[in-house]
Amino acid sequence: MSEKKVSLWSLFLTFAKMGVMTFGGGYAMLPILQREVVENKHWASEEEIMDYFAIGQCTPGIIAVNTATFIGQKKRGAAGGIASTLGVVFPSLIIISILAGLITNFSHLKLVQDAFAGIQVCVCVLIFNAVMKLLKKSVVDKWTAGIFVLVLAGGIFLDISPVWFVVIAAVAGIILKNLEVKGK
Repeated sequence: MSEKKVSLWSLFLTFAKMGVMTFGGGYAMLPILQREVVENKHWASEEEIMDYFAIGQCTPGIIAVNTATFIGQKKRGAAGGIASTLGVVFPSLIIISILAGLITNFSHLKLVQDAFAGIQVCVCVLIFNAVMKLLKKSVVDKWTAGIFVLVLAGGIFLDISPVWFVVIAAVAGIILKNLEVKGK
């Protein structure tokens, strides 16, 4: 059975809707992206979205934009990647253009500062929820738990690029899974 072809307009609108609803940067968009792409649209599996997040983290640019590009490319090739990317950034361009002129005039107001403080807390919770969902799907045995603990410790105590963590974790996963297969 062949999969129904997703329209470029549908890709653009879906990612534009996510772009409108996201405050707090690329990481804040991840839970919305996961819910919309995996649960609602079924354009990617949980495993695929985790791979896209990991690759999006390692490539230049904003992780959510990179992920949108990957998903669009998967669904409709280069044109889909472009449509998804334009969709996810279009609302931000419009909103930022409007706010840029206003924010300097109102940023000193306590009400505005308090609103941004509340938004920051909300963004932290959204990111935490996305991390917990990904954690449940990713840490499935003692080996993945070990990789998780080592990467977490490395992230806290070492000042190195996240790319190195992804590369080392990938190599560790390959080695450990091959050792596991050989041990059976």
